[in-house]
Formats: sequence, C-alpha cells, structure tokens
Amino acid sequence: MPPRFFVDTPLHAGSELPLPPNAARHVQVLRLQPGDGLCLFDGLGGQWQAELRHIGRRDVQVRVLAHQALDRELRCVVTMALGMPANERMDTLVEKATELGVAGIQPLVCERSVLRVAGERAERKAAHWQAVVASACEQSGRNRVPPVLAPVALRDWLGTPSATGPALRLMLSLEADARPLLRVPGLAEAAQITLLSGPEGGLSPAEQHLALQQGFLAVSLGPRVLRADTAPLAALACIGALA
Repeated sequence: MPPRFFVDTPLHAGSELPLPPNAARHVQVLRLQPGDGLCLFDGLGGQWQAELRHIGRRDVQVRVLAHQALDRELRCVVTMALGMPANERMDTLVEKATELGVAGIQPLVCERSVLRVAGERAERKAAHWQAVVASACEQSGRNRVPPVLAPVALRDWLGTPSATGPALRLMLSLEADARPLLRVPGLAEAAQITLLSGPEGGLSPAEQHLALQQGFLAVSLGPRVLRADTAPLAALACIGALA
C-alpha cells in the first residue's frame, strides 16, 4: 500500500502541487524517489493516486493521477461532545475516535474540567487537534476528515443547534437509572447520533439535568467506571459495530 497523505486543497487529475511540509518530510524519511506512487486525499471524499515528480531539500512535488471513489465512513454520523480530559489524553482520544469513525468533535469545558481553555488558546488547541485528526485519517484509511471545533462551555453548547438538532442524543452517565447503551430504542437505525461525555469526575448533576432537558438520554456502558478518555471510545466502538 503506498503512503497516504492529506492535502488541504481540492485535488484534480493532472494537477501538480507541492506536498505540505510534514508530508514532504515523511517522503524524505521514507527515502522515496521520483516516479514512486503515493495516495492523496483532500477530505472531500475518495482518494487520488499520485506520483512523485521532484524531491528537493525543502520541497516535494507530486502529480495527481486517477481518483478512487472509496468511502470508509460509518453508516451512522456520530458527533462526539467531549468534556476534555487533561494532559495528552485528549490527543489520544481525538486520534482514536477518528480511527473509529467519528464524524465531528466538539470539545467542552465542564464544571469539573481540569483542562480549561478559551479565546486564542482554544483556537490553537482546536488547530492542534485538527492536525491529530488528519494524521489519524492518513493512518486509518479514512478519506473524510472530521472537523474539530474550538472548545466551548457545556452550558453554552447545550443551547446550540449542534446539541438540539434532529440527531439521537445520548449522554454517558453513571446514574443507576441510565439505560444500557445497546438497549436504546432505534440505536441501530439512527442516521445521526450526538454523544455527550464528561471530563474526569463526569458531568455534574446540574449539567446532567440541563442535558436531559435538551432531550439527551442517559445511557450506561455497564457497571465499571471507565476513564474520561475510555468511555466515549467504548461507546463509539459499540455504535460502529451496529453499522
């Protein structure tokens, strides 16, 4: 399988263009040569065969060849709204969620959040996680790149169309009356799902109450307490297995 690279510009058969810096460095590390084949994708669907045309010290030029209409997305469009775990765990969570097929990620600042960002720092974090997503798409074979939005406060997000739209709305909960995820009516047939998960310590009772008022259904993954960076991935894997 030829190396795969994401190019953040629409691709067309016959065009020639430079690879982004990270991809160019990767080509040089792999010691590829002019004429070798590559696979490119622009996030608009499908992928493109390409070949190396020129390898310089600082730039790598490629020629785009034929389009391949390959789609490796889940049947169900799953958006994850995540109370951000601290340290590098959010990076890993974003990476693995992309590999498992998430369609979009909304980072959240919750009452119990350790990681709190806003303004310019929030935008930088979102850009960093977007790069993590692109890299995970390169590795996993996905040709559509899920967007990562800038972090917002959970209370603000709950009033937006993203939280109140037509999707089946599920909230991971440790409450005794939470319904087992795989027993949610209509789960297997749902075309869109919004999955809400809290940070370390979970969502506060007030936050859970607000989410329930917005139509979220409290769901459980079983009797064990999973970490904030494990629970949403387990839920996404369960949903993906139904496709």
